[in-house]
Amino acid sequence: MATENRDKEEEEVKTDDGSPKIKPRPIVQLGIFLISHSPVFSVVFSAAGVMALLLLPLLAKNTYISENALMPGSARSMLSHRDVSDGSKLVNDIKSFRLNHEGQGVEVQRLIGNYMLEMGAEVSYQKFQPEGNHFHPLHFFSGPASYTNLGNVSCAAYGVNVAGIIRAPRGDGKESIVLVTPYDFLNGGDYEALSLGIASSLFSLLARVTWLSKDIIWLVADSRYGDYRPVAAWLTEYHTPSFEVSDLSKCDELNPSDSFRRAGTVAAALVVKVDGRSERFEDTLSIYAEASNGQMPNLDLINVVNYLAVHRQGFYVKVEKVVSLLSSSWLKTVGEIFEAVGKVARSLNPDWKFGIPAADYLEGSATLASSLYSQALGIPTGPHGAFRDYQVDAITLKVSPRFPPDSKGRQHEFCLRGAQLLEGTIRSVNNLLEKFHQSFFLYLLTSPGKFISVGVYMIAFALLVAPLPMVAASLYIDGCTTQNPAENLKSWKWLDAAKQVFALHLLGFIVTLLPYLICQVPGEQSPTNRSIIWATTSSSLLLITFVTVPGCSPFSSRLHGTNWAVLKSVTISAAFIGLCLMSIINFATAEIGALLLVPMCLMVRPIRPDLRSRRVKSLVRALCSMVLVTIGFPVMFFAISKGLIGEGLVGLGLGGEFWTWLESLWAWKSATYLYIGMVHLPCWLLCLCILFHPS
Repeated sequence: MATENRDKEEEEVKTDDGSPKIKPRPIVQLGIFLISHSPVFSVVFSAAGVMALLLLPLLAKNTYISENALMPGSARSMLSHRDVSDGSKLVNDIKSFRLNHEGQGVEVQRLIGNYMLEMGAEVSYQKFQPEGNHFHPLHFFSGPASYTNLGNVSCAAYGVNVAGIIRAPRGDGKESIVLVTPYDFLNGGDYEALSLGIASSLFSLLARVTWLSKDIIWLVADSRYGDYRPVAAWLTEYHTPSFEVSDLSKCDELNPSDSFRRAGTVAAALVVKVDGRSERFEDTLSIYAEASNGQMPNLDLINVVNYLAVHRQGFYVKVEKVVSLLSSSWLKTVGEIFEAVGKVARSLNPDWKFGIPAADYLEGSATLASSLYSQALGIPTGPHGAFRDYQVDAITLKVSPRFPPDSKGRQHEFCLRGAQLLEGTIRSVNNLLEKFHQSFFLYLLTSPGKFISVGVYMIAFALLVAPLPMVAASLYIDGCTTQNPAENLKSWKWLDAAKQVFALHLLGFIVTLLPYLICQVPGEQSPTNRSIIWATTSSSLLLITFVTVPGCSPFSSRLHGTNWAVLKSVTISAAFIGLCLMSIINFATAEIGALLLVPMCLMVRPIRPDLRSRRVKSLVRALCSMVLVTIGFPVMFFAISKGLIGEGLVGLGLGGEFWTWLESLWAWKSATYLYIGMVHLPCWLLCLCILFHPS
């Protein structure tokens, strides 16, 4: 029987001419099935990707502290009213000194330094130059210390940071915790001075305690040129000391013996700012965590601050949200649908915890959109971003009191609660024996107490880009007219399309570097003029590319010989590769880019046959293609996004606003700038060529 079965199997696997017939493996059969039904699966996967994105606020989980050694709130606060009184005395001395003295000297810095010395700290002063905002393409691939200084700066224009170090009695000097309080020594307000009072109260306590195992650094950053620049300059000197003699030596207002002092490796950093009066009935604490290119601190650091602020000090904690979405009618309708579905699910099975109230869905969606947008920009939301460049977990805490600045009674209570919050956080970080590693580094926030992990939000992106390789393979097979499918794999028809794709991607690379040349033009130019020069030069280069590269222009007669299906296949492949690479660098940018590129690449097709047919289906398809290509243009999408987040144009015009936005991207070395110029713009041009293909 076994011999007969084996003979039957041999007969089944042979063809008529006696040659063996190769049976494809199951994974190959699945691939063939997906490719042959790619239009259906494209619709299914794209709809599922958008639905998964809308479901993210429902899938958010409550935050929890992963590292048991943190133990927030386990110790009783040791901060006394005397410490707070000392901090209030520093604030009053600074206010009175600024009222009685005018000028741009360093007297206020010396005053703060003297207070630090009286507490037993080691004090050092650091001068830094304002940073020049000049684009250089190689700065995208350089370290965090590669900033541009302005030349011929007077001594009065230098910023001066003050740093005090408390050596830990139980430590070996190998680790430290940094507390940063930005303060404008020239134009600082009363609320801003309160941050110095909070930090000084805590610093006086930490100078006496015996439980410290990590050194404490209090950095008073001179924020006359912004909050980020002084912190970045101090970190540069801290990690990469310079032994060259600079122009700073001629400005000898400070004691030359006050050399730069260092402590151990920075374990964590907290940036504290008192920022205006709260709009609520309680004191408000805003947490900012986004760093450059979507980097986030370890979630445990945010969890510790949130737990202590809510359960110990009674602050109202919030994170940024897109306010315009809170009044969105369509989003409210989606929330109500999910709420109704959740009620039905719970009625069927009480254990099914699906659905949240529509109001919570709106709040979560607005916060999620803000988190996604901030990470996609790649621009730090505070000076804590300078620490993340050195792989240090840091966040910015902006506290808004509910009392006016002249209220003395409430000021003491506010400083006490703020200092106790910082004390509890530093005490938790002080317990760590190693760096933050237990909790998440890749996440999105929907509230201070809810998050979406990387394993959840990557599903939406995977579903969006999943149709791209299937459609690319299907189009390539359809574009090859050979009768034998085996010869399709040996066909070189894709080579002409690959030349066009390569030429336009090379053009995108050149356009990306153009702002560097434009910034070298002497004389002051407005953002609008620079945007006009950039657009004109880019258009000229595009025309040159259309003329020099055979068949690249959509209006060229050479394009008649190029199958648009093959061109679209190679375009989709390039878009798929670009989006997947960008998801490794900055997921938020890749997610937003996929929402634009995937529908445009899947829907676009030549409109001339559709317009000639004059059928309703064809006309609707042509209209969808033109709408998606119009929205996919970077400048157009920039204008739409400004409207969605509730911001309008500020008088520079659309071109000037877009140039200013690009300047901010390259000034912060955002990878989003490279994505726009080297992935999105070339794919948009290729879709434009397909749209007007003379098919």
